[in-house]
Amino acid sequence: MDIFIQASQFLLSLSLLIILHEFGHFIPARLFDTRVEKFYLFFDYKFSLFKKKIGDTEWGIGWIPLGGYVKISGMIDESMDTEQMAQPAQPWEFRSKPAWQRLIIMLGGVTVNMILGIIIYSMILFAYGEQALQNDKVVDGVWVMSPLAEKLGFQNGDRIQTVRGEKVGPFNALTEEIIYGGEVVVNREGQEVAIEIPSDVVGELSEKKYSGMFFYPRIPFVINEIPDTSANSGVFLPKDKVLTIGGDEIKYYDQVKPILSGYAGQEVPVLVERDDRKMEIIAKVNDRGQLGVSTLIISYDDMERTGLYDFDVRSYSFLESWPAGWTKTMDKLSGYVRQFSLILNPETGAYKGLGGFLSIGSLFPPTWDWEVFWNMTALLSIILAFMNLLPIPALDGGHVMFLLYEMVTGRQPNQKFLEYAQLVGFFILIALLLYANGNDVMKKFF
Repeated sequence: MDIFIQASQFLLSLSLLIILHEFGHFIPARLFDTRVEKFYLFFDYKFSLFKKKIGDTEWGIGWIPLGGYVKISGMIDESMDTEQMAQPAQPWEFRSKPAWQRLIIMLGGVTVNMILGIIIYSMILFAYGEQALQNDKVVDGVWVMSPLAEKLGFQNGDRIQTVRGEKVGPFNALTEEIIYGGEVVVNREGQEVAIEIPSDVVGELSEKKYSGMFFYPRIPFVINEIPDTSANSGVFLPKDKVLTIGGDEIKYYDQVKPILSGYAGQEVPVLVERDDRKMEIIAKVNDRGQLGVSTLIISYDDMERTGLYDFDVRSYSFLESWPAGWTKTMDKLSGYVRQFSLILNPETGAYKGLGGFLSIGSLFPPTWDWEVFWNMTALLSIILAFMNLLPIPALDGGHVMFLLYEMVTGRQPNQKFLEYAQLVGFFILIALLLYANGNDVMKKFF
């Protein structure tokens, strides 16, 4: 059921983005009296699930959910309709239009994607506001969640001071900043400690399937579940808050492991808070130094609601949300461009983490959450805009590249050259698609 909900969100988000992207090409094409022969959600190789012709355009849904397209008359695109291109140019064809009109048609899709990102982020800020936990508000340091972060030298309770000499604002930006490498300075029990992050840490993060989150705000030890097979079944109850173990104070969950290791295979007195009362119980510690229970991971919303941490909370009026939405869109675009640059640098090993549809789909939560859905849709819209602008033939950016060449030189590239370039671009995209989704399969099943 969880997978079904994730897949449903991904499919809905992807369909919405594809349709609006293709409308970004369709609308200026029709404004410039250019004939659009097909408008398809998904690809219709050999057959389609649905099709209906309205005017000059066939509208349909294909069976291969890898994207979508509009087939514009007189244009070398993924249809590779060389027969049409061999005929004399007609007034309604793309190739008969001035270069500036063709450029607007080709930029229409990415323009819509960027505008959509701004609109969605603006409306999210208007509807939900914004909450942020600043790094300097995490006064007792971090809970180290990832074994890779431990391997790099981070410890529970470290207070992150600077990354590459700069202070980090929001707490949830720490991992993203650290994966770019460089020196990280932490305050550890009053002493400044420098940790050098290697440039290939992002590749190791991908290759070893470590947790993507290095740190989490430190949280109290609140019991979540006690399996029936646990020796402490009936001893602990859900929502018990552990205050001491063997007389040692437990303020945060990450303090438990080193204390329990000293009681492996023994019984230990544990002071808990239950229903606003304190009571002592005798718990059994197994040979691995565990209580056999799971802890309740407190969400950011609950941290803010209960006052565990001091969050910056802001609401936006309708007018205030638009400049804030623009700023957030540009920040997300800038962040993605930085991450993409890591993939282009073989030394970082970031290419090992290139993911396909399984990776993207897994970003959606297993329960339906409209705020998360719209946040992910806005981010994917920005990514789609950026990727489509890459100067690769078969992408919008490839067409834009050749159009700019024509506008600067006054000469159109040779038609045969454009056909071959389209084929090369198509094979590049297929290779990237196979590599990214192959990565997903290897990580999932092997």
